[in-house]
Amino acid sequence: MCTDCLHKQYPDRGNTCLENGSYLMNYVGCANCHQRDFVMISNKTTVDEDGEEIVTYLHMCKNCDHVIARHEYTFSVVDDYQEYTMLCMLCGKAEDSISVLPDDPRQTAPLF
Repeated sequence: MCTDCLHKQYPDRGNTCLENGSYLMNYVGCANCHQRDFVMISNKTTVDEDGEEIVTYLHMCKNCDHVIARHEYTFSVVDDYQEYTMLCMLCGKAEDSISVLPDDPRQTAPLF
């Protein structure tokens, strides 16, 4: 993976988890061919392991096939919550948790 192609390695993205796509705001340009063009996604795989879906792919330069970063996205259901994570040198790191119930118990105000 190439640190010279990026503004920042693993930027904090809060709860924005990308299953596909690229965070181009963090892309400086290809350190190999010195072009700033579209970023291709290649070698995309989806694996389901014990109820956890793991999506991985490579971000590559459109012009010279230079590998910019490896992207990993996970999705699982734990108790009553959908859990999402993303880890990628280009897109950043993020986690999110969303209740599968109509009203999220974490968002309810205490009665007293």
